[in-house]
Amino acid sequence: MDDQRFTGPGRNATLDDLVGLLQTDHARQLDVVAPASTITAHDGNLVLAGTEPILGPDGVDLTTGTYTPTAVADEGLADKLQIPLPYLRRLRETHLPLYDANLNGWLHHPAQDRPLLVRAMRPATGEGPGIARAVLSDRYRPVDNLDVLLAALDGIRQAGGPVTIDGADLTDRRMYLRIRSDAVRLAAPALLDGYTSPFTGARGADNPIVWAGFTVTNSETGCGAFTITPRLVVEICTNGMTITKDAVRAVHLGGRLDDGVITWSSDTQRKAIALVTAKARDAVAAFLNPDYLRRTLVRLERAAATPVDDPAATITHIASQLHFTAGEQTRILSHFIRGGDLRSAGVLHAVTSVAQTLPDADRAHDLEAQALRALHLAATL
Repeated sequence: MDDQRFTGPGRNATLDDLVGLLQTDHARQLDVVAPASTITAHDGNLVLAGTEPILGPDGVDLTTGTYTPTAVADEGLADKLQIPLPYLRRLRETHLPLYDANLNGWLHHPAQDRPLLVRAMRPATGEGPGIARAVLSDRYRPVDNLDVLLAALDGIRQAGGPVTIDGADLTDRRMYLRIRSDAVRLAAPALLDGYTSPFTGARGADNPIVWAGFTVTNSETGCGAFTITPRLVVEICTNGMTITKDAVRAVHLGGRLDDGVITWSSDTQRKAIALVTAKARDAVAAFLNPDYLRRTLVRLERAAATPVDDPAATITHIASQLHFTAGEQTRILSHFIRGGDLRSAGVLHAVTSVAQTLPDADRAHDLEAQALRALHLAATL
């Protein structure tokens, strides 16, 4: 897998695949605000009263629902109840009765009796436990991925100009949508002349083209703000370079929510969608712009020419500074050598190409976001 781009469910999906995944998930979504004291842990699940509809002789009533927490939900529980997360993870893996006892002890403690927002999904088959996707503050105002996707696409359409969907990822934490413009492109020989793609063997000297683009990112589960980040794409290998310092963000926070099953008002949704549409429209003007692409490439090329005399030592230092894993460090060194560009630019290319091979989309996005820091660290050693 080291020299192949990773694809799989929710990873490097097409736009149609992403829409299908989001529509399926959207129909099952359930948001509940409940005092902590009314939530119970049992067999590693969260039990919430009055969340599941059941048809009785007098009509539809709401009965108790059971939801299995994801890793993201366990992180929220640990944060809200001030339980060390490594300890809670260990209990889930090795001792569910003690996991339940710890959660119940703090959920039902008078000092912790505050409302929590549980973002859940009903079971796909109508039977068995559903999924607890996140446990958040009752001030959290979700903007759902499907709404963000459709609003962003509408903003891009309003801005005009041809664009390409460069791929999408969907995880428990975030949605990523990558946009590029094949029409907004420049040659960057100082950045690419010495580089060979580890995927195709194509040489940058033969085709040193870089496209302008951006990434739309959203979290429904408290793992980050709605963000639009400029991203440059190398044509010969589709390596992506995200320019995080220019990112546009919108945080999901609002007023406190009432207890019970939450149905978000049309006014709330309309305002959120309008904001996303406007920011996407502005992003096309700001980031799919030849002047922006030119200025960004000039900055990158200044840092690209430093020789890397000791690749192993350089990448070890960068991995330590940027907290790459030992496995990532090994693969970055391998991609650096195979890429053939023995300058600081080669470190940039190695980090971005390795990001494409990772099965974890969140980690791939984080690695790509560190690539420019890796470039500048290599240039200053």
